[in-house]
Amino acid sequence: MLSISLRKGAAEWSATDLGYLLHKFPGRWHEAKMTFGKCVLFYPEATEEVCTAVLALDVDAVGLMRERREAARWKEYVNDRPYVASSFLCSAMLEMFRTAMSGRSKERQEMADSALDLTFRLPVVKVRGGEGFLRRLLEPLGYEVEAERLPLDEQFPEWGESVYFDVKLSAKIRLADALNHLYLLIPVLDDDKHYWVSKDEIEKLLRKGSDWLKSHPEKEEITRRYLIRQRYLMRAAMLQLTDDEDVDAEIAADDVRLEKLEKPLSLHDMRINRVVEVIKELQPERLLDLGCGEGKLVRKLIKLKGLKQLVGMDVSLASLERVKRTTGFDRLAPTLQEKLTLVHGSLTYRDKSLEGFDVAALVEVIEHLDSARLGAMEQVLFGCMRPRTVVLTTPNREYNALFEGMAPGAMRHGDHRFEWTRAEFAEWCDRVASEHGYTVVREDLGPVDDVHGAPSQMGVFSR
Repeated sequence: MLSISLRKGAAEWSATDLGYLLHKFPGRWHEAKMTFGKCVLFYPEATEEVCTAVLALDVDAVGLMRERREAARWKEYVNDRPYVASSFLCSAMLEMFRTAMSGRSKERQEMADSALDLTFRLPVVKVRGGEGFLRRLLEPLGYEVEAERLPLDEQFPEWGESVYFDVKLSAKIRLADALNHLYLLIPVLDDDKHYWVSKDEIEKLLRKGSDWLKSHPEKEEITRRYLIRQRYLMRAAMLQLTDDEDVDAEIAADDVRLEKLEKPLSLHDMRINRVVEVIKELQPERLLDLGCGEGKLVRKLIKLKGLKQLVGMDVSLASLERVKRTTGFDRLAPTLQEKLTLVHGSLTYRDKSLEGFDVAALVEVIEHLDSARLGAMEQVLFGCMRPRTVVLTTPNREYNALFEGMAPGAMRHGDHRFEWTRAEFAEWCDRVASEHGYTVVREDLGPVDDVHGAPSQMGVFSR
């Protein structure tokens, strides 16, 4: 639940004009159906001096348990979601306050543009990090914070303190600004979300935090929690939030470490050159480089005879900028510039403009995905994009034992989420090909050891 109270300020405005800003008339009850239940907005108090609007949720905990989609992550009928301020509340805010959050008001625009005497209350909110973190998050934004920790169970004090607080926030602030603060920061306090987080969340974070997030002392922790600790997304967001090059340097350091590890074998060159050979044999007119990174494959294929369209896609905007630099895009002939398109996107997000290509290449990409997201990637790539041929490479974990100085159990790159053995890769290839109507041929990449196999492995899927 969230309550919003306005005290009368300028003489020409009544407190009940809050209804104009929220676009919800104080004299009636407002209700909306949500995928997780329903939300209602009502005004328990509406006078000339003080007006209070309450947004309450009715979360269907049983429905969450029965839900079979990936977003339903609560496994027990009894959970705290119906009772706490969480991402469910944020979805309801967007449903009820979308226009208010934009700062628009047809009847009271001057009021919408003004700092108002506002008070917000969240009767139950989970705060991972305690009152100190709560204050570090909200006080820099100008809020006066009152917080009371709620007992875990009054009958059993030996159970210790709870992570739940009754929070009251007061500020002289634009309503739209405050609503957007809460929309971003409630999931950060709760440290969880009810839906799967994709690259869209980066754009949402940067757009709604555009006026304050860069300068916020907790911007890194806000970004980490808002993106549910998905390292790849965090890096992409921090590259746009950080004025220095610390984050870019971290990515570069991992890349350098991987390059040094594989350099004695010239593995990178072997891998790229073999992928290029396979693609040339396929003679594509339309080619996708998914997870194009710095554009090493793009540079080798942009002048390929017969190729009419080459699309490089990556989740990192910084990587796409590097592709432009390394390819000398501005100096390319107009025909080559027209051929090359760079797309900011994710392998787990469907984009109809990427469907129906002749070939899609994924060179050392899938190991950067969380294992839990592989199913979404498989559906997007093989079920929706459905290129005629997919050329995919990934490291062979067994070969890591032969790299000098590499700790047992370590992975080759700091951003790798997994590395498969040859058997695991074969099993994955066969299953995906069977489920989506492809055949697959596997191939070792690099020198083959009798015990550990080759350092990298490739699958060529054809339909």
